[in-house]
Amino acid sequence: MAEETELSNSIVLVRSWRTAFLTLRDETQTQSQIQSTDTLISVIPVLDELVFAHFNSFVAASPLLPPHEVTSDLMYLLNVAASSNCTNEGTGRALYLICHLIYNIALRVPLALSSSAWSEMLGSFSKIAKYFIENAVRVGSVSDNSTGIKATKDCLETIRHLISMDPRRSSTSENIQLVEFLLHIVVCCHSELNGSYQSNGNMSCRGDSGKVQHASLWKVQTTAFCMVSESFTRVGSSFPVGTWQSVVEVLRKVMDSLAAKMLIAEDGVLSRFYTSVLQCLHLVLVNRKGSLSDHLAAFVAALRVFLAYGLNTSSSLSCHGDKDPGPSSHRFSSKETIKKDVGAYRPPHLRRRTGSSLQQPLTKPSQISSDHDSSPLECSSSDSDYSDSDIGPKDFDTVRSCKARVAAINCIQDLCEADPKAFIAQWTMLLPTNDVLQPRKYEATLMTCLLFDPFLKTRLASASAIAAMLEEPSSVALQVAEYRDSTKCGSYMALSSSLGQILMQLHAGVLYLIQHERHTGLLTSLFKILMLYSRMPGELLPRVLSSLRLRIEEGFSFKNDQTSLLAISISCLTGAISTSPSSSHVNEMFEAEISAGLYLDKGGSGVLITLLRHAEQVANPPICLEALQALKALCHNYPNIVAACWKQISATVYQILRPDTFRLSYSKGAFGHESLSSMDKVVSSAVKVLDECLRAVSGFKGTEDLFGDRLGETPFVSDFVRDKKISSAPSYDLENVVPSRDNLSGNSVWSEAIEKHISISICHVSGMVRAASITCFAGITCAVLFSLRKQQQQFILSSCIKAANDSVPSLRAAACRAIGVIACFPEIFKSAEILHEFINAVEVNTHDQPVLVRVTASWALANICDSFRHSVSEISLDSEANFRLVTLLECSLKLTTDGDKIKSNAVRALGNLSRVIPFANPLEQGKCPVTCPGISKMENFSWKCTVTNKDTALSSDPLGCVHLLEKIVQAFLSCITTGNVKVQWNVCHALSNLFLNESLRMQRSDWASSIYSILLLLLRDSSNYKIRIQAAAALAVPSTLLDYGSSFSDVVQSILHILENLTTDQHSTPSFKYRIALEKQLTASMLHVLGLCSSNSHEPLKEFLLKKALFLECWLKDLCSSLESRIQQDDEVDFCRNQKRELVLQAIKSLIEVYESKNQSSLAQKLQKLIAACG
Repeated sequence: MAEETELSNSIVLVRSWRTAFLTLRDETQTQSQIQSTDTLISVIPVLDELVFAHFNSFVAASPLLPPHEVTSDLMYLLNVAASSNCTNEGTGRALYLICHLIYNIALRVPLALSSSAWSEMLGSFSKIAKYFIENAVRVGSVSDNSTGIKATKDCLETIRHLISMDPRRSSTSENIQLVEFLLHIVVCCHSELNGSYQSNGNMSCRGDSGKVQHASLWKVQTTAFCMVSESFTRVGSSFPVGTWQSVVEVLRKVMDSLAAKMLIAEDGVLSRFYTSVLQCLHLVLVNRKGSLSDHLAAFVAALRVFLAYGLNTSSSLSCHGDKDPGPSSHRFSSKETIKKDVGAYRPPHLRRRTGSSLQQPLTKPSQISSDHDSSPLECSSSDSDYSDSDIGPKDFDTVRSCKARVAAINCIQDLCEADPKAFIAQWTMLLPTNDVLQPRKYEATLMTCLLFDPFLKTRLASASAIAAMLEEPSSVALQVAEYRDSTKCGSYMALSSSLGQILMQLHAGVLYLIQHERHTGLLTSLFKILMLYSRMPGELLPRVLSSLRLRIEEGFSFKNDQTSLLAISISCLTGAISTSPSSSHVNEMFEAEISAGLYLDKGGSGVLITLLRHAEQVANPPICLEALQALKALCHNYPNIVAACWKQISATVYQILRPDTFRLSYSKGAFGHESLSSMDKVVSSAVKVLDECLRAVSGFKGTEDLFGDRLGETPFVSDFVRDKKISSAPSYDLENVVPSRDNLSGNSVWSEAIEKHISISICHVSGMVRAASITCFAGITCAVLFSLRKQQQQFILSSCIKAANDSVPSLRAAACRAIGVIACFPEIFKSAEILHEFINAVEVNTHDQPVLVRVTASWALANICDSFRHSVSEISLDSEANFRLVTLLECSLKLTTDGDKIKSNAVRALGNLSRVIPFANPLEQGKCPVTCPGISKMENFSWKCTVTNKDTALSSDPLGCVHLLEKIVQAFLSCITTGNVKVQWNVCHALSNLFLNESLRMQRSDWASSIYSILLLLLRDSSNYKIRIQAAAALAVPSTLLDYGSSFSDVVQSILHILENLTTDQHSTPSFKYRIALEKQLTASMLHVLGLCSSNSHEPLKEFLLKKALFLECWLKDLCSSLESRIQQDDEVDFCRNQKRELVLQAIKSLIEVYESKNQSSLAQKLQKLIAACG
């Protein structure tokens, strides 16, 4: 019976629904034909009688109907409502009831909305909401209970519910429509609020009663911004640029209005609004689609207002007393608040029903410390720590204001990451230039939040934002920062000075926190912030090192995170020690520590002692590793102190290397276990410390220089020679640190290291450790190596050769690196056996599969070829020498088809060999001048150079080995057209070597014109100045007019054009710093080719020189003037100056001869005067 009654009621409800909507359709169609009145107004009686009077029945009937029918009827009703243009009380009430009906039905029925229906709904809701918002403000009815506001909320919540219930609403197109709808709502509310405040003459959000004005409109905007955020969370990365820009522009308008201090109010409603806006801005910035340069300053100005939001009215900024002096000698004066009841996390239902735990004053730096394992602020670090029953309204406002501050700081970090370089200009708005340890009540900065905010979450966000500001590329741009005393800056302070002041205050605040902070996460962030810059005061770096040392020695009370924090702090110490260039103040500090004695077991203190103590903690691998890394950095940056502390370092390294350190035994000549990766890393790091020590005492500065004919040591070019810094060599930046290549004091250190350390580590089972051991040999110098005993020399050489054949790729690569260094020692070529083994070891590894091995092997190959070139005059090309040369040539040619890194080394090797190969020797009995002891070996060469009966033309060619020369030239041409910048540079240098081959007859070479054309093309068009310099140098190598052949005129004209237009050169590249060097090289090259001109030169060339007579006269006059000024400055005329004068005079004489042949006596007379002035 009950079921029948229920069914009967359902049928009645469904019939009522269908009757009502059929009647509504008939009535609207009738009214649309009459077109005399607004459709909605005409059907209001029908709606009142059939729909609104049975509101609850209609809501109950909706689940009984098919969803598509409900959707169709509601969309029809919504279209009728949206089509109304009249605004009166009756239509307003009807619109509200329609929106409310749709909202209630949408909660119960899954509406089947198509894409077109979705668009119609958004458009209708947008029009209805605009009407309600404008009307509510106009009549002054903007309370939460007003029909207009309730209707607008129903529109928003209906859309929100439909999205949450239908996954298909997550498409990009529908979210774009949704965002446009929400932005329309926001703009309407924002415009009406601004207009209302301006008409009342009160820009404050609060009225006379202290309550927030138009709170309901703020709530509507809050909902809209939250929904925009949800859309960006769903498909933010897929939004088009136009939609993204629209959101940014609306946010800009809202943020601009908030930037006015009077509009920032501390209230629960506004806190939620501010948080929603800032979180929306955060998501928009994360999903950035375009430039923010036009909005950056405005956003920063608005966000800065929120850094102290919610704190200015509390007692948290009460000031300070004389108790705890900070690093900047500022003292704080308020009494410390004793924290009670700070313990472990408690679920909400077990907490005390009190808000006292949240009413924490803004903590001064001295209050951050705690004896507990967690920070006292940690209890307020999570939003989930509180439930509705835990705390009162004021405490909720405190939490909400914290959320707003965190959101603002996150947005600041987003802006920084979006455009780090442009963001540097905003640093002065966000970081203090003075008094960092004083709380700023009305001028809050990120450091204020980091030092004084009572919520850990805010302080962590501040630390993260500051760390982001200091990361690259900002860190590169910050090199301009220069500290100057504020009293010397005057009323105007340059950006560089402001940045210097900021960095000093930043270090002062961070160093203070490092000493007093107890929270693990925040300490980790603080260590990441601590960065150093070379243009800061000299005493800053020692202060940082001392503060870090004190914090490390003090230790960390957290049992769980003690190791990680200690490792991070030592890592930070490593970063400070690694600061480049080296600091003389730090060097003095280390020397003072050494003078006082490095007593590890007698209570000594100092950075060195601290590092050595922690390096001995092999039972704690993370700490040991970090300490060893710091010691390695110390030896690298301050090599002059290594000899003084070698005894302690040697003992520490030996303790780690001993087999019994890890309780392991020898096995098959090795000890350890492959699975013990952490132990292997410790041992490897210890060997790397040893490596740095050996390089320091040896005076290692890179591979040995091979003097004789360096192209850079030519007139004019030698005036601008840039020192090449080798990263693997110790730093000798300090003035009193001068390395010596004959530093035989390293003999004893090397002898001890070989006997005591390397002899153990080189037998380790781990390839990582063995590779580090072999790498030590790549840091030895010629003087040290041949000052050792023969047995030790043999140990080094045999170890390298043996390691080159090991099964571990990294070890083979290390062996090739060491061979490449040692091969540069001239004494090596006195031993044919060692040289043969070196070549074989390198040649085998050039065919290895790992790229790393082939790269280092090809580098070693190029070094061997370089040494071979310099020693060829001391050795005869006998059969063994020919065999080695053939092997090197074959290997180099094959490598020119490999990758760019390998190809650059192969080209360098070929260039060195092409300098000494006797190409011009006559062919005798069909043999190459470069012969091989075995026929089978020669037959395997792809560039085999024998002469057959069919090659009779070649047998009389004076170039000798034509095939070989062509192969080399073809390799150069291929590499220069397909290789990267480094390959092209090496090809230019290799061609210089080829041109210097005395046996080469370039005037008879078909390929000569192609080579000159490519060099001229690189000189003119390359964007890399170093390539242009090397191309110009190569063009100046041929010594006679015949060597240039038919290309001589092109070479002269091209160099002159480039030299003439150099000042207007449009190339803008990172290598622009080499522009002066390019000008010097062009000058030398121009003088060289002009000196080869004569009256017998081709007529077009003489015409060209005549056309450029004015430029040449001015240019030569400037050169002569520069030589005169140098003579006046120095009484002695050195060899280089004489060379310059000879080049200039020869060029002038050649031009005089050319001009006289063209009957230009006046021009010749002007140049004669230059000769007199220059001579």
